[in-house]
Amino acid sequence: MAQPVTSSDARRAQMVRDQLRHRGIVDPRVLAAFAAVPREAFVPASSTARAYEDTPLAIGAGQTISQPYVVALAAQALQLHGAERVLEIGTGSGYAAAILATLAREVDTVERIPELAHAARDRLAQLGFTNVRVHHGDGTLGWPAHAPYDAIVVSAGAPRPPPALLAQLAVGGRLVLPYGELDEQELARITRREPERFDEDRLGGVRFVPLIGEAGWPEPAGQTGLDPMPVG
Repeated sequence: MAQPVTSSDARRAQMVRDQLRHRGIVDPRVLAAFAAVPREAFVPASSTARAYEDTPLAIGAGQTISQPYVVALAAQALQLHGAERVLEIGTGSGYAAAILATLAREVDTVERIPELAHAARDRLAQLGFTNVRVHHGDGTLGWPAHAPYDAIVVSAGAPRPPPALLAQLAVGGRLVLPYGELDEQELARITRREPERFDEDRLGGVRFVPLIGEAGWPEPAGQTGLDPMPVG
């Protein structure tokens, strides 16, 4: 017997149709992943009613969950087919990691804020995502223990592509990240064609929270995160 469509199911289907498909997200695997992963499970209870709005939402510690379209744009740019090993920098609530885990064989995701890393690890486990490993650390240094990666995605704005991430990218792999100024970046896809050759495609202007770390922006004195910024 068919299950009744719930309000969140209907809102999720509308998000996929209006925010993703109508704005150029055409990869059927990406669209299916967004139709399957419940975004409301990755936002604070106070924001559940807004879970499918086309906007970033605060998740605590001065961080945000990115708007669905920007997550989808990055996921589509990674060109995942299902067998890849993926590294994500900036776990946040774990939503993008869940999307990536639906699209790839395994995912390592690195979060610099411990309370967000712990909460995301618990949330992903409760939702049954067994192919995601959540790590606490400086994401600008990647996760060399499990490198190289077929795909790397960065969920925070960098001043430049971190050298460690380029080094941990497999030949033929794709790195998708926003980089530029603190208050505005360009989303780029960098493909490692040969060991010393990288090609770059620009995907559009975005605005992410800053990528903090050794190869990113410095930590503001007395803070563990910065005020959330709108994305897209």
